[in-house]
Amino acid sequence: MSRRKTERLLNLVVCLLATRRFLTAEQIRQAVPGYPGGDEAFKRMFERDKEELRELGVPLEVGADGEEDVGYRIPRQAYELPELHLTPDEAAVLGLAARVWQRASMAEAASGALLKLRAAGVDTDGAAGLGIEPRVDTDEPAFPVLWQAVRDGRAVTFDYQGIGRTAAQRRRLEPWGVVSRRGRWYVVGHDRDRGETRVFRLSRIKGEVTPAGPPGEVRVPPGVDVRGLAFDWGEPPAEERSATVRLRTGAAQGVRRWAHGVRPAGDGWDEGTLRFRDVDRFAPYLARFAADVVVLDPPDLREAVIRQLKGVLA
Repeated sequence: MSRRKTERLLNLVVCLLATRRFLTAEQIRQAVPGYPGGDEAFKRMFERDKEELRELGVPLEVGADGEEDVGYRIPRQAYELPELHLTPDEAAVLGLAARVWQRASMAEAASGALLKLRAAGVDTDGAAGLGIEPRVDTDEPAFPVLWQAVRDGRAVTFDYQGIGRTAAQRRRLEPWGVVSRRGRWYVVGHDRDRGETRVFRLSRIKGEVTPAGPPGEVRVPPGVDVRGLAFDWGEPPAEERSATVRLRTGAAQGVRRWAHGVRPAGDGWDEGTLRFRDVDRFAPYLARFAADVVVLDPPDLREAVIRQLKGVLA
C-alpha cells in the first residue's frame, strides 16, 4: 500500500471515529485530504476505500441523521480493543514505542482533518485523536532507516565523520538498537570492518543510510544491554575551536556579547571571533540570526549553518 493511500485511509478512520453523527460523502470529501476534485473520481476512490476498511475489519456503519443524506461513522465501542492485560515488561516496551515518533508523517494530516470537521460545524470527540501524535522528537534524517533496520534485523552501510576527522569514512554496521542519550541519538551495533561493538552518533552520519543485507540476518547477542552500551560509551569532549564570523553592523547583539576582537570590515559589516565546541549545537544558534551573521570559517560550521537555513526555507 502506498504512503499516500495509507495516510488517506488513516485520516478517514480518524474522521469517522471522531464524529458523533453520520458524515455524508461530501463532508468526508471536504474533511479528508487526498481525495480528487472530480465527482466521479471521488466516488470511485471512496467506494474502494470503504471496501478496503471493511476488509481490514473496521466496523463501518451506514445511516442517516434525520432527513440528511446517507452518511458513515465508526462506532468507537465496536472499534476499540477489549481490555488488555500486560506484564510489566510488555507495558514498558509499549510505553517506549509510544514515545518514539513525535514527527510522524501522518500526524499533521490527521490533526488537520479534525480541524476541518470542527470548522464545518461537526462535533468531534477530542479523545479520539489521542495516540495519533507520539511523544519524542527526532529530526535526524538517518533515524527512520536505522530504526527499520533494527526492527528487521538488517545490516546497513553509511558514511560517518568522527570527531577530529576531516572526511567521512564508509562504515558497515549490524545495528542492535537506536537510543537517545543526553538529547542526542545513537545507533549501537557490531562494526563489521573493525570487528567490535561500536556506537555512532546519528548527527555525524553523512548522506543516506543504505540497507546492506537480507532481513533477519542481524541478531542482538544474548545479554547485550544496548542502552547501557550507549550510556557507557565514552565519547571524549570536543576541543574548543575558533570561528570567524561577520556581523551586520548594529545587529546580532546576542552574538556580539561574547564575540572577541570585533572590528569593522566595511560595507556595513563587522568581523569577530567566537569560541565553540559542538558544531551540531552551535550551528542552530547562529542560524537564528539569519542574514545578520555570516560564518567565514571553519568550513564545517559554515556548512552546518547553511543546512539549517535551507531547512527553514524548505
